Amino acid sequence: MLEVKNISKTFNAGTVNEKQALRGLSLTLNDGDFVTVIGGNGAGKSTLLNAIAGTWKVDEGNIVIDGVDVTKYPEHKRAAFLGRVFQDPMNGTAATMGIEENLALALRRGDKRTLKKGIVSGERRLYRDMLAKLGLGLENRLTSKVGLLSGGQRQALTLLMATLKKPKLLLLDEHTAALDPKTAAKVLETTETIVNQDHLTTLMITHNMKDAIHIGNRLIMMNNGQIIYDVAGEEKKNLKVEDLLRKFAQASGEEFANDRMLLAN
Repeated sequence: MLEVKNISKTFNAGTVNEKQALRGLSLTLNDGDFVTVIGGNGAGKSTLLNAIAGTWKVDEGNIVIDGVDVTKYPEHKRAAFLGRVFQDPMNGTAATMGIEENLALALRRGDKRTLKKGIVSGERRLYRDMLAKLGLGLENRLTSKVGLLSGGQRQALTLLMATLKKPKLLLLDEHTAALDPKTAAKVLETTETIVNQDHLTTLMITHNMKDAIHIGNRLIMMNNGQIIYDVAGEEKKNLKVEDLLRKFAQASGEEFANDRMLLAN
C-alpha cells in the first residue's frame, strides 16, 4: 500500500543551518499494516510523514501509494489517497463551522462541486450514528461550532473526518500528544477501533513507547533520518520499554535522550 524508496531530504542546503532530515530511507507498508513510529527529536519522523503527504518535496527517491507513484504530485493531489490527523487539535477542522458541516466537507473531499442541496437527512443520520460510537455526546450537538469543543472532542472529530472516505493511507502525527492522559487514551481507543474496523493502512508517530509497543502490528524506530529498528508480530508484542532503549543504544551507538518520551512511559 505504501512504498518509500530511498528518499532523502535536506533543509537549508549549502548554509550553516543545513540539516539532512532523511538519508536514503526506504519503507514498505502492506495493506492493513498499522505501524507505530518512535524516535528522538530531529530523528526525521514528522519529515517522513510530510514527505509522504507532499508537504515537502523529497530531494531524491520515490513515494508510491497503492501502486501510484505520487512523488511529483502536489500536496492537494495526494490528499485523495490520504487521511491525516495532526498533533494540534486546532488543525484539520474549521472552527467557525458546525460539526455536521465539517463532516460534510470531509465526505465531499475530492468530489466535483455541484449546486445540489447541502446536508440531507440521511446524511445527518450517518453523522449521528458515527458520532454516537465515540461516546462523547457529540451526536446531539451536530450544529455546535467546532471551536467550542474540547481538545479531545475535536481530535476525535478530526479522526472521523480523516477516515470518513476510507483513505488508502492514514497518517497520524502524534495526534494524542497535546491531550491529557485520560482523553489521549480515549482517542487512541477510537483510533484502534476505526483502523481495525475499516482495515486502514496506518502510520502513527507517537512519543509514548508503551503505546508504540501495544498498538498496531509493527514498530519502527528512527534516528538521524534513517530507520534503525523494525519489528513486528509476536516479537513486537513481547517488547518492553527497556528493550527499546537498549535497541536504540545498540543501533545508534548513543543513549536515548528525549525527556518527553521517557517521561511519558
